[in-house]
Amino acid sequence: MEYNVEKQHAKGKLHAIERINALCDKDSFKEIYSGVRHNCTSFGMESKDIPYDGVITGFGKINGKKVAVYAQDFTVQGGSLGLMHGEKIAEITALAIKARCPVIGINDSGGARIQEGVDALRGYGDLFYQNVRASGAVPQISIVAGPCAGGAVYSPGLTDFIFAVDKISQLFITGPKVVKSVMFMDISAEDLGGAAIHSQKSGVAHFRAENEKACYESVRKLLDYIPHYYGEEIVQAAKFHFDEHKKAKDIETILPENPRAGYDIRRVIEDVTDDESFFEVSKEFAINCVVGFARVEGRTVGIVANNPSGIGGVLDCDASDKIARHVRYCDSFNIPLLTFVDVPGFIPGPQEEQKGIIRHGAKVIYAYSEASVPKITVITRKAYGGAYIAMCSKHLGADFVYAWPKAEIAVMGAEGAIGILYAKELADPAKAAEVAQKSEEYKTEIMTPKIAAKRGYVSEVIEPKETRARVASSLEFLLEKADADKVCKKHGNTPL
Repeated sequence: MEYNVEKQHAKGKLHAIERINALCDKDSFKEIYSGVRHNCTSFGMESKDIPYDGVITGFGKINGKKVAVYAQDFTVQGGSLGLMHGEKIAEITALAIKARCPVIGINDSGGARIQEGVDALRGYGDLFYQNVRASGAVPQISIVAGPCAGGAVYSPGLTDFIFAVDKISQLFITGPKVVKSVMFMDISAEDLGGAAIHSQKSGVAHFRAENEKACYESVRKLLDYIPHYYGEEIVQAAKFHFDEHKKAKDIETILPENPRAGYDIRRVIEDVTDDESFFEVSKEFAINCVVGFARVEGRTVGIVANNPSGIGGVLDCDASDKIARHVRYCDSFNIPLLTFVDVPGFIPGPQEEQKGIIRHGAKVIYAYSEASVPKITVITRKAYGGAYIAMCSKHLGADFVYAWPKAEIAVMGAEGAIGILYAKELADPAKAAEVAQKSEEYKTEIMTPKIAAKRGYVSEVIEPKETRARVASSLEFLLEKADADKVCKKHGNTPL
């Protein structure tokens, strides 16, 4: 088949078929429905021959395992989506559900084919419907490798992971021209919906790559971590590496002497999981938390952690959304959850309240409570108030909760608590010694993890260097965990 490769190369982009071949194992891709053509006769369309109706669909293998793939071809009618174009993508998605394999879409399209009118809209609708059918059944991955505007953004928005490429990817509901005509604002496509915007600010893109090659390598890496369909067992790797001596030594040095000082939670994650196995998701968005995948003794686990190096690790609207989404994905595909907690609370103030921190924070509570996979929590330092509860506490169904000796579990920190409980005494300089004594008592008698351990809210207080062994043995113990608490209902009402 003839492909207009040079036209894409002139724009600094790969052609659709080159993208598929870069993504799939060598010589594994087989195209289907190459003979499909549009069936529209309005607005002069009857005279146009649109090869494969502008989208290449088929199946192949990645890392030796089957996948369904489609790639929109911008050199054919601008990659615009008409009825048959949409039907081809919907069909390959439906086939992926039947075949029980991931579906990967490479998006590079000018949007709906205006000449086809409502038929083009039907093409989008059929595609969206299959996206929803596939959700939780097979992984759906979207690669945005060109413009993605209007209705075209909602299919990627319905999928599990979105990959964006610098200087190539663009996602927006309305493009710069519409923004200028309606809002009288001049803005470039890159500033409106480029890869950096959606990776850092909106959180729409989960991964950002510097070029297409790096993007496809990242997709292949992700697929090596996750189950390829609901019910696929997470197989233990034949070999794994863990430098026990080095990591046990390092983990003991992570917590700063100053309890207010920040530190990078990734160090803890890397000291507990297999060597070089942590694969972060949404790294640039909501930096006060960290999510991703890693391996423990060769098995994939979903990682969720507060990050004290990012605005103290507080939970705000964006961090809540990021955590809740990742928890729900892991639970959908039976990936065990390992949560590291160091959280001073939900962020206070009118800005986050007006954005709906109550609604967003509730998503975290809902996601963890609903999750029936093995859930292991490690409290490294602070765990205050409602955020303590939300971050996979025993009360939300955590199977094991471990706490380091310096952990602080309470309604709030000592300073805030004393400020409320002893406000009158604080105002009297003569009672400074009494206030200091009460503050120390609060730290030693209320905040200590030993109290939570006595109540059974903490499974065991452990030294940092013991964390890896505890996590590994706990995961092994929970391998065949049953969902005994399932309530008979259609589905719950997630606080969206």
